[in-house]
Amino acid sequence: MVNVPRVDRRRTAPARLRGVLLAVPLLLCAACGSGTSVTPAAPGSAGGGAALAVGPGPQQEYRVAAQPAAGSCRYGSSDGQPLPDPRCTPGAVNPAVTQSNLRQTLCRRGGYTAGVRPPRQVTDAEKRLNARSYGYTGRLSDAEYDHLVPLGVGGDPNDPRNLWVEPPSPGHVSGSGTANPKDDVESALHDAVCSGQVSLQAAQRAVASNWTTALSSLGVTAEK
Repeated sequence: MVNVPRVDRRRTAPARLRGVLLAVPLLLCAACGSGTSVTPAAPGSAGGGAALAVGPGPQQEYRVAAQPAAGSCRYGSSDGQPLPDPRCTPGAVNPAVTQSNLRQTLCRRGGYTAGVRPPRQVTDAEKRLNARSYGYTGRLSDAEYDHLVPLGVGGDPNDPRNLWVEPPSPGHVSGSGTANPKDDVESALHDAVCSGQVSLQAAQRAVASNWTTALSSLGVTAEK
């Protein structure tokens, strides 16, 4: 009888598994930096009780960020006002702003947002790309390239998950520039956070979920 060597599966199986585990990062990293668009997030990933994504925060040198593929995003609406597609624009927060450092960041005297806002040459290029993402064909001068979670409420300055081409509100006169009621909501939320009326996180989640209902959901009244 010929003796056939037994294979010790306890030793060879882990070896094969190690090979697979080593290959996975290589497969994933093969696509790193090679894409030209942002993959939309899963539906329902923003707002409500879900934690918002954390962006890279302020940068010393901003670069034009990749945007979702052309035609991949769809506008929503609430009370006739435009809403972003939560798959493409779920919102993202600035890690440099926290509840404990509000007085040193967005609530400080002299203002905060101008020091973290990306330059126009960057946002203008992103705005054109994002308009294609959303299929926006109106005047770009009438649309605002908007931070869903505002800079004044700790939104990330240039994370594409936090920016969208916000079309004009109903009744807007074409060619008259941007004039969106969301700006008043943003100011009221900023004041409520800095006064301690609402927490930073609550304001961020409310505006990311639905900016048209953010104030009422938090019991905040906008000044007339």
